[in-house]
Amino acid sequence: MRDYKIIRYSKEYFQIWNEFISKSKNGTFLFHRNFIEYHKDRFEDFSLLVFRKNKLVTVLPANKVDNTLHSHQGLSYGGVIVKPELKFNILIELFREILSFLNGLNIIYFEIKMLPSIYSQFPNDELLYMMFLLDAELIKRESLSVINNEAVIKISRNRMEGVKRGEKHNLRIIEENSFDAFWNEILIPNLNLKHKVSPVHSLEEILLLKEYFPNNIRQFNTYYENTLVAGATIFETKNVAHCQYISGNIEKNILGSLDLLHYHLISNVFSDKKYFDFGSSNENDGKQVNRGLQYWKEGFGARIITQDFYRIKTENYKLLNGVFI
Repeated sequence: MRDYKIIRYSKEYFQIWNEFISKSKNGTFLFHRNFIEYHKDRFEDFSLLVFRKNKLVTVLPANKVDNTLHSHQGLSYGGVIVKPELKFNILIELFREILSFLNGLNIIYFEIKMLPSIYSQFPNDELLYMMFLLDAELIKRESLSVINNEAVIKISRNRMEGVKRGEKHNLRIIEENSFDAFWNEILIPNLNLKHKVSPVHSLEEILLLKEYFPNNIRQFNTYYENTLVAGATIFETKNVAHCQYISGNIEKNILGSLDLLHYHLISNVFSDKKYFDFGSSNENDGKQVNRGLQYWKEGFGARIITQDFYRIKTENYKLLNGVFI
């Protein structure tokens, strides 16, 4: 349609992109260009801006690999970001234009990590409905453990026993601006020992992101006497406190360090948030669940929401014709 113009992101759109995210119904700080670009050396950025009648109506954080567009491999979630006033019919129109645009560039597939529902400020299932219309392939589904602070489930006896152990050992919980001790003494050794992997963010990267987003990225450490025994890195958005990293030393069960820390975060620090998101306990591309980790999260009252991952054939853009009758 001649009403639409699609442009690949470049630095000249830095300010307009970020202003749009701040006023959107489903944007978080992860879609700010400073977050997308902290690891830009790892991805070929292919983010898009869509204009309708010369007005910006959506942005799409994305990267390209061969003949596939991803939204976004370097982020926890993706999709089209829009303002609250955008109507359903226009969203279908503009998504059709995006797919047609990609198809014209010989990009065969478009893969999307759907935004979990708790992160949107308004109802946001238009894209999910379009996955049905487009015969999109569901390639992955993850389960996320979430506490709804407006409908609290009582904490389990086991978790409360851990909290009491933490209190008995006089554990101290401190919010800190430094990430060095937690990364080097707890997180990196634990991930290497248990999974032979490193944190998604290097120490240098998390320090840079903290500099960019001081109010959204927060570090809470737990001390036994003067020894660091556990910590949690929280990514905070308007509705949600999300545990990006959780880790404790070998004595965590004896001391109750992780139980006390998360009881404090849920009950005190982030009690005003609508949701507390522990994230996924999945393994094997979402097909298995870590039983012990899931049991621990559910002990705090967390229950499951899902995050879907879809693959769309861009040639299917024509399936969005004539939806409204």
